Amino acid sequence: MEPFLKRLANGEVLIADGAIGTMLMERGLEPGRPPESFNLTHPDVLEGVAREYLESGADIIQTNTFGGSRLKLQACGLGDRVLEINRNAVLAVRRAVGDSAYVYGSCGPTGQFLEPYGQVSVDEMYAVFKEQISALFGAGVDVICVETMSDLNEATCAIKAAKNSAQVPVMATMTFDHTPKGFYTIMGVTIKEAVKGLEEAGADVIGSNCGNGIDRMVAIAREFRQYTELPVAIQANAGIPELVGDRAVYPETPDFMAERAGELLSLGVSVIGGCCGTTPAHIRALRTAVDSLRR
Repeated sequence: MEPFLKRLANGEVLIADGAIGTMLMERGLEPGRPPESFNLTHPDVLEGVAREYLESGADIIQTNTFGGSRLKLQACGLGDRVLEINRNAVLAVRRAVGDSAYVYGSCGPTGQFLEPYGQVSVDEMYAVFKEQISALFGAGVDVICVETMSDLNEATCAIKAAKNSAQVPVMATMTFDHTPKGFYTIMGVTIKEAVKGLEEAGADVIGSNCGNGIDRMVAIAREFRQYTELPVAIQANAGIPELVGDRAVYPETPDFMAERAGELLSLGVSVIGGCCGTTPAHIRALRTAVDSLRR
């Protein structure tokens, strides 16, 4: 494959995969268990999920390491297995996709607050991300994805750790809530502030994932484009979940999401994929829509 950033610089639009947690729950992940536990017990399931997304047309497929940092894993008694958990996740995806798609290492929030709001120093946070990212890079990821961030300082620690320990592109996305005054993360970060901070930290691709359905993600993408020339990544939820009995149901269908693909393309979005509630069917519909619009 051509280098990831070269393809984006040439104007190509790449399709990312969709949700992984909900896919694992459908395949036996017990409520309350961390998804990363499957990296130790069911790598074959991870391989199967990755293969489904590859067959649906994804160019970029994630590792099951969203909560793969030591701080996050300590909460469920797996803090001493960071290397194994991250390595197994990368190898599972690689077995499924070979060189047919980029493998991106997912790094989500640690669940801990930086000082002065919490007990974790900047140096400690940096070290935690460096440990995880070094494991992902050592196992052979093509891209590091710092994702679903709400604290710009935490995101900065992760991006800097990636730039200093992994010689691969770094994608960084934050999650925004819609308020009467505009879009903010739960830590009060605006899109303009996010763009400035993510760029200064060294991210190669920036954008947003999670928290919103496709219509609000179009509005978020429009605002990102006002402030940055970097490639933009957008990965929407399949809407906001509705509780049906004891099950969360995501209302946005594959066709509904695909119908908005043209708006994302018109804004110059470079990476389009899904987040919570999206399935291989959503990714297949996005792939078809983007291919037809780009002809």
